[in-house]
Amino acid sequence: MSVPLHGLLATDPVVATSGVALFADALRAQAVPVTEVAWRPPPAGTEGPLARVMADPRRAGANAEAVARMTAAGAELVDVAPAAEVLGLRPGTFLHAGPPIDWERASGPLRGALVGAVLLEGLAQTPEEAERRLAAGDVDLEPCHHHGGVGPMAGVVSPSMWVYVLRDEVHDNLSWCSLNEGLGKVLRYGAYGPEVIKRLRWMGSVLGPILRQALRSVGPVDVRAVIAQMLQMGDEGHNRNRAGSLLLLRELLPGMVTADAPSSDVAEAVRFSGANEHFFLNLGMPACKLATLAAEGIPGSSVVTTMARNGTDFGIRVSGTGEQWFTGPANTPEGLFLGDYGPEDANPDIGDSAITETAGIGGFAMAAAPAIVRFVGGDVPFALAATRRMYEVTVGEHPAYQVPVLGFRGTPVGIDVASVVRTGELPQINTGMAGRVAGTGQVGAGLVTPPAECFVGALEALAAAVPR
Repeated sequence: MSVPLHGLLATDPVVATSGVALFADALRAQAVPVTEVAWRPPPAGTEGPLARVMADPRRAGANAEAVARMTAAGAELVDVAPAAEVLGLRPGTFLHAGPPIDWERASGPLRGALVGAVLLEGLAQTPEEAERRLAAGDVDLEPCHHHGGVGPMAGVVSPSMWVYVLRDEVHDNLSWCSLNEGLGKVLRYGAYGPEVIKRLRWMGSVLGPILRQALRSVGPVDVRAVIAQMLQMGDEGHNRNRAGSLLLLRELLPGMVTADAPSSDVAEAVRFSGANEHFFLNLGMPACKLATLAAEGIPGSSVVTTMARNGTDFGIRVSGTGEQWFTGPANTPEGLFLGDYGPEDANPDIGDSAITETAGIGGFAMAAAPAIVRFVGGDVPFALAATRRMYEVTVGEHPAYQVPVLGFRGTPVGIDVASVVRTGELPQINTGMAGRVAGTGQVGAGLVTPPAECFVGALEALAAAVPR
């Protein structure tokens, strides 16, 4: 394309460059408006699978159906109950975040959370005894996702822990998530000290029953509607849940204060819930899980239905490949640290909370919550750019989840494996950081992306499934 070098008019073309920045600099030196495009060629060896998947005649329709199902899915909070009651968990069975893993490969925070859960269930009297039982394989470890639910950070759930139960009436699906413990030294970040176990027992004996009574008093809570509203109020639904937590408390408070429990217990339950800025996170996550559950199992669809991490591996699952996991080494987040902690203290990425990005909020909605950068790093332009970039690797826009600063444009939803590989643009996730050493707890919060090999593996499986 030829471009006049001087005296540009409003109708004159603007040069877009990709590749060596020297070309763009040379044009700018001649007063030519330039837009630089961050384009990268697909990884070597993916050309054939990429061409095959892109040419699959089922793909466009299947992806449109996947996104239609995701954005139509409902999410109502219908119960709060012990995991043993909801999931039929037996003593000695523990659920965890991310793809399958065993004790030998488990990261520090996952090990710490499992030790704490064993102590909570009374299967050991000391951390050392708990570790011996876990190392001997005396317990069963299974991913939360294999039971239709999600767990934040280490994501460990044991039979006596209470969980929220959400229902999607549109597709007749259920999902669940544990109750949120707050921040700092908590089980989900791998801490297992006496204060952690004491808090969990209080949550099981006091908080859970009060929340259950409250819900039965006020009726189901429309969690999807809360998400839509919190995005208008400066939350993004992963690391910023301030507005969502207050909206949820507004719904439950009338039932909490009239619960059949000692007034001191009610007061403490209200105080704990109101002081917890992430109170809503553990409802937003299963709401997002319901959206992605609705999109599972569509032949030919290259839409991602799960992104999850166990602190060692990052795994994804895709609509068109069913329950198969595609994994790679989890990356370590980069961001801001608490106190004297630094990068050397952070564990690789962990948790099922990336289900929020999978469903189109969290890191995909950072433009709706520019204040999030004060917690995870970056700056406001980065937050705006992050959301804009995610439109390049997604199939559609969410009609209910909107970004005010982008003219109420719907959040990008429906991560397309083929688009990720083709552009080299990886999904943006904002997340908390757990300490690398078991028992440490939270050390910070930051930004991270999945390993590219997850998407390459999924692309190859999709290509193999294209009818010949």
